[in-house]
Amino acid sequence: MSLETFQQIYHRAAERKGGEASLESLLGRPRTNSDIAELGDDRFLAEFTKKVFQSGFVWRVVEQKWADFEQVFFEFNIEKVCLIPDEMLEQKAGDKRIIRNFTKVRTIRDNAIMIADVAREHGSFAEFVAHWPSDNIIGLWEFLKKHGSRLGGNTGAYALRTLGKDTFLLSNDVVGYFQARDIITGSATSKRSLSAIQNAFNDLQQESGRSLQELSRVISMSVGDNRV
Repeated sequence: MSLETFQQIYHRAAERKGGEASLESLLGRPRTNSDIAELGDDRFLAEFTKKVFQSGFVWRVVEQKWADFEQVFFEFNIEKVCLIPDEMLEQKAGDKRIIRNFTKVRTIRDNAIMIADVAREHGSFAEFVAHWPSDNIIGLWEFLKKHGSRLGGNTGAYALRTLGKDTFLLSNDVVGYFQARDIITGSATSKRSLSAIQNAFNDLQQESGRSLQELSRVISMSVGDNRV
């Protein structure tokens, strides 16, 4: 089997979701690069932190405690977080207002340091992300995995999507689609599979003019159990 055309995928997704208007209402749009570049680097650290804590945990609980996370970690001010000494970090990890997981709390300072390092070279971390090309979004994922802390897998990608960076996601439905079409075999996160998926999205984007976010959601809604 091979990759379907965008129209084939879109038509099936629209049928499953009650028509094109209904489908379009579910797709959303990413931010523009200029809008992303204007985000504060503190918002990147905040979102990375939220996704790290939500990974393997109840998302609702993290949301309920999020105002306290912001307060405990200086509104995720990059300079202040980078300067947190080990002793203070341990104290904050024991603060009852947040989720007390020292391993995950350590990622906050680690990721602040990564953001600061990138900002020194690129002006801001937001500028760095804004200008990363969408035809190699898996390269940005790899950067976050290599240089960040606990930002591999879907964690970094979900944070980018939330912040508005145009990216696809490797949801179960998206992975299942590419496996069913024999685009990938084995692990979806192998370099070979990621490259094949990126190339498929690039082809669909060139054909349709749609964002990676839209394409990812259309694919996910064209398969699996998510019907109207």
